[in-house]
Amino acid sequence: MKKNFLPALKLTLVCLLFFSGIYTIIILGAAQLAPNKGKGEIIIANGKTFYTNIGQKFTDDKYFYSRPSAVDYNAASSGGSNKANSDSEYLALVKSRIDSFLVHNPEVIKVDIPSEMVTASGSGLDPHISVQGAKIQIKRISKIRNISEANIQELVSQNTEESMLDLFGPEKINVLKLNIALDNLNQIKAK
Repeated sequence: MKKNFLPALKLTLVCLLFFSGIYTIIILGAAQLAPNKGKGEIIIANGKTFYTNIGQKFTDDKYFYSRPSAVDYNAASSGGSNKANSDSEYLALVKSRIDSFLVHNPEVIKVDIPSEMVTASGSGLDPHISVQGAKIQIKRISKIRNISEANIQELVSQNTEESMLDLFGPEKINVLKLNIALDNLNQIKAK
């Protein structure tokens, strides 16, 4: 037992020192080299400050909806629901999200709703939706804002983020950036 205890204690102390001190300082130092010192991209719109790397809640029909959040978009309590796909409570929640989405987007067929529009991400703070998730909302927004679908489609195309190196992940759209661009388009149209 003594033979195993001493090496285990040494390894524990080395890991404790490394991961609670040295590793933390390395990551903090690397973050200082990143834009905005690792705090994420900040956008100021309508006198409010937003972080583009954290999902925002948009429920007004004149905006593109964000992905649902299990933590109500609270960055301090990031996390998913931890409910299984077979959990009856979870299935009822997803069904109510589908029903709500269809009420606000009556021209959409249930099978065409992308899964991210009715399920929360693992962190509950995902700021992105798929291109398809944005496209199925264009008709609703076009009617409410009295902007042609072609203009909104162009805005969606302009705000589409390509996958990294065309290899990692699908194309996506940051909902906050898209909705700010939509408001700006509306302001230009009003002038």
